[in-house]
Amino acid sequence: MHYPVGGQGLNVGVQDAVNLGWKLAQVVKGTSPESLLETYHSERHPVAARVLRTTMAQTALTRGEARIDALRETIAGLLGMDEPRTRLAAELSGLDVCYDLGEGHPLLGRRMPDLDVVTAGGPVRVFSLLHEARPVLLNLGAPGAFDIRPWADRVKLVDAAYDGVWKLPAVGEVAAPAAAVVRPDGHVAWVGEGSDEGLAGALSTWFGAP
Repeated sequence: MHYPVGGQGLNVGVQDAVNLGWKLAQVVKGTSPESLLETYHSERHPVAARVLRTTMAQTALTRGEARIDALRETIAGLLGMDEPRTRLAAELSGLDVCYDLGEGHPLLGRRMPDLDVVTAGGPVRVFSLLHEARPVLLNLGAPGAFDIRPWADRVKLVDAAYDGVWKLPAVGEVAAPAAAVVRPDGHVAWVGEGSDEGLAGALSTWFGAP
């Protein structure tokens, strides 16, 4: 994919690379079937289309016409309000991207917030748990609530606690989940809300059969 030069294009281009990179690695290793690579197009093509649409809108606003001047003034007024400004900032940064992974918790398909959680080894930031490029099952409930031994060589299980507010870009506050599976690209593939329903299916889909 080719993007216009600029901050938004750079952000989205990096996200493209990360999205494809971990999937390609799993297919090369034989962990996942080649069909996993098809999700790259389904997830990233809509994002690319939105970037192009936004770029066309920005280009139109640079024209020196009376009607465009009026439009720029209107948009400037809207960006003086918190909600439109927050939404646009989330879009330009790519932090509002939500992949269609089905119905469920608002966190599903979105980028995991980089929370400061407390583990048995002490406080850590969530994104530091992804430095090994391995998916993480973050258990925020009772320790030992999940048995993922069939995926133990692929998925890292971390028992942790977090007492703060859960807030997502362009969405706002959401209910705290009991657990979440975070893919290597930082997006949430499964959200637990008191049980392990759907967990095995999500792990098989994204990280190979047990």
